[in-house]
Amino acid sequence: MRRELFRSATLSEDSEDLKLDRVLQKASMGDNTVILTTLNAAWASPGSVIDLFIDSFRSGVRTSSLLNHLIIIVFDSDAYRQCVNIHHHCFILGTEGVDFSEEKRFLTSGYLEMMWKRLDFLRLVLEKGYSFIFSDADIMWFRNPFPHFYPNGDLQIACDHYVGNATDLRSIANGGFNYVKSNERTIEFYSFWYSSRLRYPGYHDQDVFNAIKHDPYVEDIGLEIKFLSTAYFGGFCEPSRDLNKVCTMHANCCIGLRSKIHDLRIMIEDWKNYLSLPPSLKRLTSLSWRVPQNCSLSSQNQ
Repeated sequence: MRRELFRSATLSEDSEDLKLDRVLQKASMGDNTVILTTLNAAWASPGSVIDLFIDSFRSGVRTSSLLNHLIIIVFDSDAYRQCVNIHHHCFILGTEGVDFSEEKRFLTSGYLEMMWKRLDFLRLVLEKGYSFIFSDADIMWFRNPFPHFYPNGDLQIACDHYVGNATDLRSIANGGFNYVKSNERTIEFYSFWYSSRLRYPGYHDQDVFNAIKHDPYVEDIGLEIKFLSTAYFGGFCEPSRDLNKVCTMHANCCIGLRSKIHDLRIMIEDWKNYLSLPPSLKRLTSLSWRVPQNCSLSSQNQ
């Protein structure tokens, strides 16, 4: 009986690994790059965060074709059923009996467990030879970000606060958006990042990143980190104020699903209103977002 159970578990793991290989191959760009986001049932219901996320790609500038390379990683069966209704690349991540379907409030034990599970999965993607853009689903994509990435840099990451220099470690990174190239340095760093959760119990992956970015080991392995300017990759913590430049906007510094959805809908409306303007009006510097509203800039980032 034990042997049969072990064999069944092994086959299940093999099957999951093969499914991941297949979806990565189908979604990847020519250079083995994919776009990844994660989803649970709380964010998957019709009209919720994932619908707004997909809508932003469709209404963005040179972003709709990027949906062909987006894989939605889901944490539960309800989210998977919704995912396959709205998108063609979905992968369900086994969570070994842990229920990730409900909304996970910021810094609760369930939230932390989900964040670290996500990080370990991203390490696996790198080990399989795929580079990725990871994006939280509460980030709206308004322009193709690739022209604004640095040609060098192993790990490029968005910021809650950007100090004005791409290599200045004083910038406060936000783990919700990053572009990571698959190589020995990034694989080693993601393993180091994941293991560092044990040194910082009760902290989530973003806070741990902002701690270990100063660790001499990061320099020893030769990892090159680039911080992305909030002029292009903004959020409610520090908005991209020029609608002629913005690539992505993140509903960070916002706690609570209802608040996020309310302000994300207004953000999408603002973007579509901007797109409808004639070129002469688009150049006006007075154009700005009507958000945050229900989301407070003084809240803890999420």
